[in-house]
Amino acid sequence: MCIVLVTTAHPKYALVAIDNRDEYILRPTSRPHWWTAKPESSHGTNGSANGANGANGHAETKPPSDVEVLSSRDLQRAERGTWLGITKGGNFAVLTNYRETDTNDAAHPVHGMRSRGGMVTAWLRADPAESTEHFVHRMLDDGGVKGVGGFSLICGKLRRVPGEKNIEPLAIISNRCDHAGQVPWICGQRGSIYGLSNATYLEGRDESKDPLWPKIRSGTDMLSSAVATASDEAELVASLFKILDTDNFPSDHTIDLEEGIPLLKHSIFVPAFGGKEHQQEMCEAQQRGEVKQTGHDSPGAEALMVVARPDEQLNGFQTGLYGTQRQTVILVDWDGNVTYTERALWDCHGNPIPRGEGDETFKFKIEGWEQEAELRN
Repeated sequence: MCIVLVTTAHPKYALVAIDNRDEYILRPTSRPHWWTAKPESSHGTNGSANGANGANGHAETKPPSDVEVLSSRDLQRAERGTWLGITKGGNFAVLTNYRETDTNDAAHPVHGMRSRGGMVTAWLRADPAESTEHFVHRMLDDGGVKGVGGFSLICGKLRRVPGEKNIEPLAIISNRCDHAGQVPWICGQRGSIYGLSNATYLEGRDESKDPLWPKIRSGTDMLSSAVATASDEAELVASLFKILDTDNFPSDHTIDLEEGIPLLKHSIFVPAFGGKEHQQEMCEAQQRGEVKQTGHDSPGAEALMVVARPDEQLNGFQTGLYGTQRQTVILVDWDGNVTYTERALWDCHGNPIPRGEGDETFKFKIEGWEQEAELRN
């Protein structure tokens, strides 16, 4: 039961985003790295955004340049999707699952034919000229989310609005939305804090309707305090990881997943837990240590060591213990400089990694940070 918290309330940073990826600890996952993607078609994007007018007065389009993406990648499914990522051009996306309560609902499968992580990469590898608004319509109006398990996706272009102390708003797409008019938009104003977990965004906020997500309330409260009190970047990052480590889960970590799922709405951090069968699978993975070499998609990248497990389980990967597998902190300052830190809590064998020893940090400047979006729909 993942959680993402974002804020525009810090005076130095245009955006602060933090995320816990809760997953089966043994699910094969790469470390964060830069990889290159061929932009996907935006189906109906105005060609004039990509080329100059020819002699006949019509736009002569040219293929967009390759997109450079920073993310970890899910190595379990063929799509090689992700839960969170950002491009050098500022396309940003982070996804949480929707907690299905009816496992027999054919219209909303727990484990879809298509990967949820592919929804994130659909935006990360989109034509850089495509606007967030166009992408929202493309995904919802043209059936781009059909066949995917329940999810919510925060996505948008990290851009400073010219002449303002604001960034362009981010959309929250869900396949519980019937059309683009139901999509919430966030982060377009200063001083705001938002939280998203495993309900839709509006459900998770309306406790009178569905009081399921106390960790959203506590997380946003703690984030508000952190951005108000941290004196420098190092202190801020430390306080943000402290929020992500907030553990209100029961001390008994041997309960079955079915018993533990209702408790996850209370705890930002989820310690690895599972019943006897999953405990045994975890021990076997640690003792066996069967790994294979798998390279990154980008040339010259360092090879990965990943557990080799085919994705043949009816409801997705469900091997070993479940808990918080990765943690991410992203800071974007008013000059468009990004600090992206991902913390791995487990190695590929299911052994715990001491806090900080699994950290990887990337720093870069968003290209076109203060350019007005090329496409408006």
